[in-house]
Amino acid sequence: MKNAEVIKTLKLDGTKDGVISISNISEPYGKGSKNVASIAISLNGDEKEPEWKVHIPYANIDGLIDALKEAKEKYGN
Repeated sequence: MKNAEVIKTLKLDGTKDGVISISNISEPYGKGSKNVASIAISLNGDEKEPEWKVHIPYANIDGLIDALKEAKEKYGN
């Protein structure tokens, strides 16, 4: 059973009402599947109906964070 629990919501820079929501999704692919982190973006601030989302296995989060930090250092303002 897929169940989402919002962990944190951030304001989406460059938008009036947009948000980035980070959630835990339990059993995202059916009974017995491992939990994943979900990053969702809603341009109008509606966490329940995001325009984009991605599921990230918890085993991949450290590598993802490293890559995001590298991108920020190289391309961020």
